[in-house]
Amino acid sequence: MKNVTEVTLFVLRGLTDSFYLQIIFFFLFLAIYLFTLLGNLGLIVLVLGDSRLHNPMYYFLSVLSSVDACYSSVITPNMLINFLSKEKFISFCGCAAQMFLAVTFGTTECFLLAAMAYDRYVAIYNPLLYSVTMSPRVYVPLITASYVGGILHAITHTSATFRLSFCGSNEIRQIFCDIPPLLAISCSDTSTNQLLLFYFAGSIEICTILIVLISYVFILVAILRVHSAEGKRKVFSTCGSHLTGVAIFHGTVLFMYVRPTSSYGFEHDMVVSIFYTIIIPMLNPIIYSLRNKDVKEAIKKVFGNNRFINKVYFSH
Repeated sequence: MKNVTEVTLFVLRGLTDSFYLQIIFFFLFLAIYLFTLLGNLGLIVLVLGDSRLHNPMYYFLSVLSSVDACYSSVITPNMLINFLSKEKFISFCGCAAQMFLAVTFGTTECFLLAAMAYDRYVAIYNPLLYSVTMSPRVYVPLITASYVGGILHAITHTSATFRLSFCGSNEIRQIFCDIPPLLAISCSDTSTNQLLLFYFAGSIEICTILIVLISYVFILVAILRVHSAEGKRKVFSTCGSHLTGVAIFHGTVLFMYVRPTSSYGFEHDMVVSIFYTIIIPMLNPIIYSLRNKDVKEAIKKVFGNNRFINKVYFSH
């Protein structure tokens, strides 16, 4: 048993072993990461800095931006270091910490997207009572519960995964310490872990997607009651960005986690994991802001006559 528990380092194989491709990927993902931080932190600054954005809808959006910035920061910096390193090691504790944080922020985003769907339903179905219905006594517990749910889910999988024995290969075929590739290299019986992953991730996905679908059924009913074309256009504009974000995020998560472990193909799954951990956090500020009139006005107010910012946002 002593020999079975001697693995203290893991090797993250990453995208490629080619030195030239690693250099190209380093600059590509560095640019993506900087854009992610700029977009998400900029959105938070806008919400805090413009009084017109001080309502629950934009509070949820700023929290989502903070989660996306943290989510990307858990994965990308370590990946960038590995692109420039011959030894792509991560310690046992570092691997556990990375998994815990990645699962926490990923699950929190699931819950936040569901809470944002409910918020949109309240705003559209009964706008006159929106400020009363979505008071701080409602949206603060929703945000808090999203984080608590993410932390509890992360504790479950991290503790279950790192109780396993790793006595063979220590090479993880992934860009970060994700659950499926770690289960694949364990020499313990992982059937319980596979069930935990399938049922916990599946339950969270089903519950949050149902909340989104039910909310949008009521939103659709409310839209049918709107007679003016301008009113309908505004509603579709508001909800379209959220639905786009939900579809992209949940589609990739369902593909990654809610299926049998035997069906994992690590080369293809690595591309999918890059999409939902690195690309989606970069896209969310664009999805939620480019077609939002209030955000554009806030940008104009905060950044004034900055030509670059105006060209990016107001040329669309």
